[in-house]
Amino acid sequence: MNFPFKAIGFDWAHTLVDLGEEDDRKPLEKVFSFLQTKQIALPDFEECLGKSRELFKSMIELSRTTHREARYEEVLQYLLFYFKVPWEGQVSIQEILEVYYREVFLERRVYPEVETVLKKLSGVSMGIISNTTNPVAIKELELKNSGLKKYFDFAIYSSGFPFRKPHPSIFQLAISQFQLPPSEIIFVGDSPSTDILGAQSVGMKTAWINRKKEQTDISPDYELSSLEDLLQIHWVNA
Repeated sequence: MNFPFKAIGFDWAHTLVDLGEEDDRKPLEKVFSFLQTKQIALPDFEECLGKSRELFKSMIELSRTTHREARYEEVLQYLLFYFKVPWEGQVSIQEILEVYYREVFLERRVYPEVETVLKKLSGVSMGIISNTTNPVAIKELELKNSGLKKYFDFAIYSSGFPFRKPHPSIFQLAISQFQLPPSEIIFVGDSPSTDILGAQSVGMKTAWINRKKEQTDISPDYELSSLEDLLQIHWVNA
């Protein structure tokens, strides 16, 4: 199709994928069940869940000011250390993470229009730039299982990069991957403060996907009610 930009950067969560109910209790219960099958002594579940929430909340709050991602992998490692769980030699961190995120991903769904839109944009270079607390290997597994991996030239995850959006460096890395001037790239995301401001700071054009009809003082180049609207945009000089 005749699309006005040579490349598109996409946010992931709430842009391409609905995260569903974000409940940390069920995934941690699955981890406990998994470790119990290995006859590993475990602490009180509620105490562990409370410590997990306390630590992760503080890490997320800090990340909003430092732009350094809060990585849940570090929370799990801390819990194992804090509660003196004798896991070493029995299981790997990767196994524990896979058990945890397998439950998390049960709630996630690709928005219905997404694959149709991506197919129609065939020929346009596309990449993902996502803020995520999930480990990179887990995100790559999610992308593969979503069926969308084939549409993207690359994916950049804040959990594997020094800074999260809206820090300009993560967008600059995407520009280097696209090998295009930023004015020829449009970034699509649902967050005005991280996606739109961040992309604008490096000279990209921006499209705010506003499914909930929210209000903002930030001015994107385009506003979309669903991803299908992306197919209707025209070049603007603003």
